[in-house]
Amino acid sequence: MDKLNNMQVFCRIVELGTFAAVAREMDLSAMMISKYIAQLEESLGVALLNRTTRKISLTEAGELYYHRSKQLLDDFSELDESTSQLGRNVKGILRISASIDFGGLYMVAAIEAYQQLYPEVKVMMTLHNSQVNLSEGSIDLAILVTDTLDLGIIARKIAETRLCTYASPAYLKQYGEPRSVDDLKNHLCLYNTDTPHKDYWIFKDGDEEVKVRTTWRFASNNGRALCQAAALGMGITQAPELSVATYLAEGKLVEILPDYRIPSLNIYATYLQRRFMPAKLTTFVDFLIRFFAEMNMVNSK
Repeated sequence: MDKLNNMQVFCRIVELGTFAAVAREMDLSAMMISKYIAQLEESLGVALLNRTTRKISLTEAGELYYHRSKQLLDDFSELDESTSQLGRNVKGILRISASIDFGGLYMVAAIEAYQQLYPEVKVMMTLHNSQVNLSEGSIDLAILVTDTLDLGIIARKIAETRLCTYASPAYLKQYGEPRSVDDLKNHLCLYNTDTPHKDYWIFKDGDEEVKVRTTWRFASNNGRALCQAAALGMGITQAPELSVATYLAEGKLVEILPDYRIPSLNIYATYLQRRFMPAKLTTFVDFLIRFFAEMNMVNSK
């Protein structure tokens, strides 16, 4: 295996964290992965990785070599993609991430429709609610439902949703309907452990933003589980409107405290700035904007 391939193996070890994970990804043995790293370190005359029984970490030389190697590999990838696109075929593997709720509810249909137009693009989607570091290079595109954005990334709005508060008719019949945010102190609430606002709910009282720490009886990092719990009458939940659309349509949930809604949350397709933007990335983002506009998930104002 030549130095370029050894470099690719090294970068994937840094990104995936173990030799075994890289071996599985490349369909090779862990022994072969170790051999390639040994060859690379021998050719350079320095150790790139600190190996212990518990974890792998970068040496000072490894840290420098990783960042330069990653840039070179990205340049090679961009060169290949720009050349292949001269034949006007949009193809390749597009690695995306999205939140569990939005990705599970809406992205599969969007990907299916996109691949009808671009059948040679393979899409690998990861669903989780943790923050994505795009600079690590393992993800091409991150779909974020947020009211804040990090600096240094390109963010294109593809949709929007309201953050509202919901309860089931059965819950409201048993416990009554809160008429103000202060009333929530006397109610059972359902807490999402993965929200950026921690254990606070955010409301708007006139022009003022109000944070309310709720007393929760059930918590989860999964919005769908919380919506189901609310529909079963277990308590009140605060969630993006897009996550509860089915429950609202079926009458299993109703909105409460509508006068205290915060402004809509935007949904962005985010990616890093590059000298050359792969067609698989630009066509996908452009398609998402059209797709969600047709679903009336963007305010035209």
